[in-house]
Amino acid sequence: MTDLERRIDQGTGREPADMVLKGGRFFDLVTGELVASDIAICGGTIVGTCGDYHGREEIDISGRIVVPGFIDTHLHIESSLVTPHEFDRCVLPYGVTTVICDPHEIANVLGTEGIQFFLDSALETIMDIRVQLSSCVPATHLETSGADLPIERLLPFRSHPKVIGLAEFMNFPGVIHKDPVCMAKLEAFQGGHIDGHSPLLSGNDLNGYLAAGIRTDHECTTAEEALEKIRKGMHILVREGSVSKDLHALMPILTERLSPFLALCTDDRNPLDIAEQGHLDYMIREAIENGADPVAVYRAASISAARAFGLRDRGLVAPGWRADLVVIDSLENCKAEMVFAAGRRVTDELFATRKPVAPVGLDSVKARIVKAADFGVPVTEGETPVIGVLPGKIITEHRRYHLPTSGNQTAVDLDRDIIKVAVIERHGKNGNHANGFVQGFGLKRGAIASTVGHDSHNICVVGVSEDDMALAANRLGEIKGGFVVVDGGKVTGEIALPVAGLMSLEPYEAVRDTLHDLRHAAYALGTTLQEPFLQVAFLPLPVIPHLKISDMGMVDVDKFMLLK
Repeated sequence: MTDLERRIDQGTGREPADMVLKGGRFFDLVTGELVASDIAICGGTIVGTCGDYHGREEIDISGRIVVPGFIDTHLHIESSLVTPHEFDRCVLPYGVTTVICDPHEIANVLGTEGIQFFLDSALETIMDIRVQLSSCVPATHLETSGADLPIERLLPFRSHPKVIGLAEFMNFPGVIHKDPVCMAKLEAFQGGHIDGHSPLLSGNDLNGYLAAGIRTDHECTTAEEALEKIRKGMHILVREGSVSKDLHALMPILTERLSPFLALCTDDRNPLDIAEQGHLDYMIREAIENGADPVAVYRAASISAARAFGLRDRGLVAPGWRADLVVIDSLENCKAEMVFAAGRRVTDELFATRKPVAPVGLDSVKARIVKAADFGVPVTEGETPVIGVLPGKIITEHRRYHLPTSGNQTAVDLDRDIIKVAVIERHGKNGNHANGFVQGFGLKRGAIASTVGHDSHNICVVGVSEDDMALAANRLGEIKGGFVVVDGGKVTGEIALPVAGLMSLEPYEAVRDTLHDLRHAAYALGTTLQEPFLQVAFLPLPVIPHLKISDMGMVDVDKFMLLK
């Protein structure tokens, strides 16, 4: 008997189902009703609802509610600081059965080797990991990345069963101005899915960006921005990560009417936040607590997300749909008590069936040794450019101040919370080193350094003391990448991330515990940021000025990026 014949027989009740969830209710995302019903499963497919079923295995879920498995529509697994296998084990128990990832970070370090590592891992994980092919490697010509991925190097991956399409197209100025490299990638994926990334883009510039066939965006930070993009056909991915927290600002659009055009995503979330708050389940709880209609939120977490990315087999509790299911205590509390991934109950024993995938990029940190004098900033006339950190956002402000001096050097200004920042090339290509100033960290002493430095992932270090900055940067080379905290000439906290300088080889529990200690080491320096390490990681991003792209022309470097 074929699998198809078995599904039909079990759905009609002629044969016992492989598994039946009995005594509970499921959340019907079509009508918004809670329906009392058994749920029959054959293999990885739901075959029966709205009836009574018998099964070879029967699980009593009396008093519980079944919802479709949650879909994270945009994230970088690297930002969890663990490998895809550990991410699977960490996040799946929270009810996230599908993730759509962009291996943008590891691709910018290792190129095709990094993408292949993610694809190989995705074939082994219990969670369904779908991969978008990284479109912006390098992310900008203003930095040195570890790799270059023209369209010719992406095309061999396009037919892979785990590939959905082209990942977030971050170079929106390149789209607007028809950069030849951008055009080649966009042309190759016309008719397929192309993910968007267009913070603050509006008006005719947004129209031109969308005319390229781009359909999604996770960078909206206001309801007004999101509404314009929805009106123009975009599917908005509401984001709540460890740094970028847009859920509350976008609450006005989380309505039943708009829910077909919404989805949820985390983008960048670390294991400590997952342990303390949760994952998409946290977003669901937070949205409902703040007044969102549960049907709108659960649709965004499942069926609307699936449709946005062409995953036609999942997102509803209904016959014929993939048996990605979450058994929760209540719609409001959204605590996952059981999770089923393609009909398999998620247990430690199930994770043990996965085949390991060999790590890559274990010697990717090739930065030169630096000394304190390398962090000096000579005195110049007039005001000094300063990066302004905006807590809870990855976008920064371009500020200018008259700063104090010491001899022929520009000094930090602790009274105004202005300290030093440096980016050090770590891919072994040119040894470039750029210094500047940043405001908003709250550091009173010491230094924090990271090999996670979006998007090119060079070393980024912030600090009050040049000696501590040098020690922190050099220590990163010794541990093959990671985060380091230095206070008064001593390393007071560190985590090694040897997989491309981005991910740990340790279990997620160990990473979580180390991050807890690391966070307290950073707090001891005086930082007021909730996530100082991810904030350091995002500092190398270009400044996005409040200008129309058409006003910027082909991008003035001094306007677009502080650290050149």
